[in-house]
Amino acid sequence: QVRLVESGGGLVQAGGSLRLSCAASGPTVGSYAMGWFRQAPLERELVAAINWSGDRTSYTDSVKGRFTISRDNAKNMMYLQMRSLKPEDSGVYYCAAQVTGDYDSNYGMDYWGRGTQVTVSS
Repeated sequence: QVRLVESGGGLVQAGGSLRLSCAASGPTVGSYAMGWFRQAPLERELVAAINWSGDRTSYTDSVKGRFTISRDNAKNMMYLQMRSLKPEDSGVYYCAAQVTGDYDSNYGMDYWGRGTQVTVSS
């Protein structure tokens, strides 16, 4: 069983930075693709994804150049460094894992954390 626990959310002013962390547990989680999602009004939208080894990443257009996703498989951790934050970045951020090694948007995520709130004030 895979367990994902997010941390690092909070309140920050526009232009500021936050780093989200996701602690993952499970025997094979290091072989899974992982991602950060943000709750939008109708659905959870992908913010960034990373493959199992960390050498392939993808980002939604609105965060390119500002956010960086990374992982440390030795520690079973994933991170999202967020810079130049904007009010529209606010929301609940979820860590998720997909049992494929490379993220595939055609398939859903297999495991989810409970989320951490990010609020960016203007």
